[in-house]
Amino acid sequence: MNYQIFLSFFDNFLSKNNLKKEQKTISLSKFVLVSLSSLIIPDMNLVIINGPNLNLLGKREPEIYGHENFDRYLDDLKTRYPEITLDYFQSNIEGELINKIHEVGFSADGIILNAGGYTHTSVAIADAISGITTPTIEVHISNVFKREDFRHKSLLSPVAIGTIGGFGLDSYRLAIEAFQKQH
Repeated sequence: MNYQIFLSFFDNFLSKNNLKKEQKTISLSKFVLVSLSSLIIPDMNLVIINGPNLNLLGKREPEIYGHENFDRYLDDLKTRYPEITLDYFQSNIEGELINKIHEVGFSADGIILNAGGYTHTSVAIADAISGITTPTIEVHISNVFKREDFRHKSLLSPVAIGTIGGFGLDSYRLAIEAFQKQH
């Protein structure tokens, strides 16, 4: 950036912050710090996709799924990982989950998928994951192996790069950190 453009940006900064021209020397360092801190450029784009009944987190079976609302948890994740763009989608409808996987499956850096009950039944979601290039991590809030027998079989695990479960909502954070290590 040439000097004249820099001065223009700097003068604009001074006026927005109600600073006087005499304070330029002190403010220059503040200007540089503020400017650099606002330049956090996300280096990764992850999409969290939640399936059926996960819109009820915090209300549904809190002894299994906890008391925390997912939207609040997502805000915490976004604060914790400002360098990552975290997009979120939830649906109770299998076809909408498949459409979202297709939509982001060639552009996102990773998908974190909690397909809920569809984990154990959906060949179509497994096929959707197989048909995309974006790596997918399967996530579960509860430890499915401590639950009913039908939950012990996942149709998604064979097509996911990994599976994380049993750590409550923290399973999502662990998936983010797994993607960070691979990125």
